[in-house]
This record gives sequence, C-alpha cells and structure tokens, in this order.
Amino acid sequence: MAAVGCVLGLAATACSGGGGTGGGSQGAGSQPSAGATKAAPGSAGLSIMPANGSRNVSPTLNAAGTAWHSTNPTLDVSQRYTVTARAAGTSNGTVTRTSTFRTLTPSQTFTTQILEGSGQTYGVGMPVILYFSQHITNKAAVERALQVQSSKPVVGSWYWDDNCGMAPTCAYFRPQSYWPTHTQVSFTGHLDGVEGAPGVYGYHTLTQSFTIGDSLIVVASTATHHMDLYRNGTLIDRWPISTGRPGDNTPNGTYLTIEKANPVDMKGPGYNIEVPWSVRFTWSGDYLHDAYWSVGEQGFTNVSHGCVNMPPADAQIYYNMEVPGDPVTITGSPRPGTFDNGWTMWFLPWSRYVNGSALGEAVQAGPGGSTFVSRSSVPASSAAAPLGAPNPGNWAAS
Repeated sequence: MAAVGCVLGLAATACSGGGGTGGGSQGAGSQPSAGATKAAPGSAGLSIMPANGSRNVSPTLNAAGTAWHSTNPTLDVSQRYTVTARAAGTSNGTVTRTSTFRTLTPSQTFTTQILEGSGQTYGVGMPVILYFSQHITNKAAVERALQVQSSKPVVGSWYWDDNCGMAPTCAYFRPQSYWPTHTQVSFTGHLDGVEGAPGVYGYHTLTQSFTIGDSLIVVASTATHHMDLYRNGTLIDRWPISTGRPGDNTPNGTYLTIEKANPVDMKGPGYNIEVPWSVRFTWSGDYLHDAYWSVGEQGFTNVSHGCVNMPPADAQIYYNMEVPGDPVTITGSPRPGTFDNGWTMWFLPWSRYVNGSALGEAVQAGPGGSTFVSRSSVPASSAAAPLGAPNPGNWAAS
C-alpha cells in the first residue's frame, strides 16, 4: 500500500471540490465518497474531495479549472493518498485541510506491451508499436497518457488499429516522414488509472527506450527485375532480382522489415526448403532472400512464389546490414498491398494517418517530451521519396 503526501498551496477562493468521484466511474460494489472535507464556518472556502476516509475513488481526475491535478493524467489504482491543502491570506490566517483516501481496485484491467526492446536499434521507418490486452474504446483518454521523447525533433501521430491481428487493439506512433538517423527515442505510457473501456483500467506505467540507426532503404521493381539499396541517402548497390511469378505476384507497397533468420524453413505447394539469408516483410510470408536456384532468371523474369529472390552474395550483404523497421518498397506489381499484412503504417499518407488519432491531433516530440498540436499547424513535409518518405498510394496496383 503506497502512501503519497501532496501539499498544495491554494488561493482562498480556488477550491470547490469535485476531484473525480463520479459514481459512473466507480467499480462494482464500490462506496461513494462521504463528501468533501470542508472549511469551518467563517473561514476560507477550502474543501477537499475525495473526503477523508473515502474508498474506491475513481483514479481519473476531472479537467475543470477548479481542481488540482497531478502531473500524470490520473492517480494510480489501488493506492492510498494523503492530500494536505493550505489556503493563505484569509481573515483567519492560514487554513489547512487534510484528506486521506484510497483509489479503487478495479475488477477489470488492461495491460499494454511495447514491441520495441530496451536499447535495441531499429530502422528509420519503425513506429512505436503498442499491444493492448483488452479492446480499447476510450482511445482519447489512453492517447493523452502516451508520451514520446526523441533526441531530434519530429512531428508524428498516433494511429489506432482494432484489426491488427496481434492484440484486441493496437496503437502506432509514426513520424510524418522517416525518423532522422541515430535518434534516441523514449516512450512513457502513464496508463495506471486510465479507464480504457467502461470499468477497465490500466494499472501500470510502461516505459521503453530504443535507438534509430542508419537509413537502409530498398526499392525493388517487379517490372525491371532489379532492386536499389540506399544507405544513409546514397545508392550503394543495384542488384538483379526475381519477384513473384504471375498469379503469385509480390504485392506493391512500402513495408518494413520485421524479422530475419538464416535459414528459414519455407513450405508451400510443391516445395519445402531451408532458405538462407531471409528477411521477412509481410505476415503472409514474403521475404527478401538468397535464391541460389534462380540466379539465371534474376534480372530478367519473375519466377518466385512471391518473395524477392536475390543472388547469394547480395542477400548476405543485405541480411548483415538490416534491422527491423528498414523500409522496403515493392513497385511495378499488378497486385496491391493489403493493410496490416506486415507493418504497413507507411501505406497511409500523412493526412490519412493523422485521421487515425483518437484526438485528431498531431504530436510534436523532442528532447523535452511530446505535446499534442493542431494538425493544421503542421507544415507539409519536404521529405522526398524514396529516402525521406514513401510515395502516396505506394500500395496500389500498377
């Protein structure tokens, strides 16, 4: 049981109570607050709500200007708090009131996981990816509790996805254009006490820090049968490839690399093979990989089952440089990409992406943390494809 003392210096007319005891927010079987701890007759109009001895108080504080609130959006659940308020400058001198209360213990909770690993390095396209254990309906309240700190200033947005297939609800933070290289990113989710759905509360604070590494970008053309590899803004290689044959066409779109292994056991109609130097970019099984068996077709025709076939030496070079979140753009295919088949956040142009925010606002992030800003205040990005951002409509069929 944690005890927290809060000492408030308040003007004599500043307090009128009302600090988050609405009956609709209380858990089943909870008891309402006994009222406010009030000032004596003739003294300053100072009161504290929740009143001394209250239990099962909703941890969500109201947003009215008459109520003090902590620096976090909510109070923690299942905690005991002591608040001491002093009003000075009254006819009776200084008036002091104290209230000790306990926040509710919710009958239902949600947990949140972040995909990024502590201290790991990711590509310039990598979004912050959150998985929620329960379906989140009060997305605006949860979004307000999410903070992003970046060593280099970026403008981005949250995007909510109830059909991600990885959790009941997912949320992604993505910059307007690709991250600056070598950016340090820290995330904090002040989720303890946030009501994510009716009667379902977060009960922990989630933190994580990771790094954006070099820019490594692939543009693979199914029409020319070649792929370009850019590193930190410079074209460093152009390699012959073979992509999906007719009927198994590799889908268009700007994807992000997800994972890699050497080898990967690939199975399908008529084949079961250990494939070296394999880097995945869709959930349905599209990879960039060594295809020693199709070297003669690479650069000339498409013969694969949907993957990007590469010469062995080139596949190994790419494999050794790649980290999760490196952009891979497939062009020239008659087959469109499918949203959520992989990390497809860059399928959406900025105007559509920010529409996915529950608050309808952008996020300005920097070394001091993040703030929500009006989307209309965000200037158009000057980043150009393919190095700064992908082309709009990159997932559409050619």
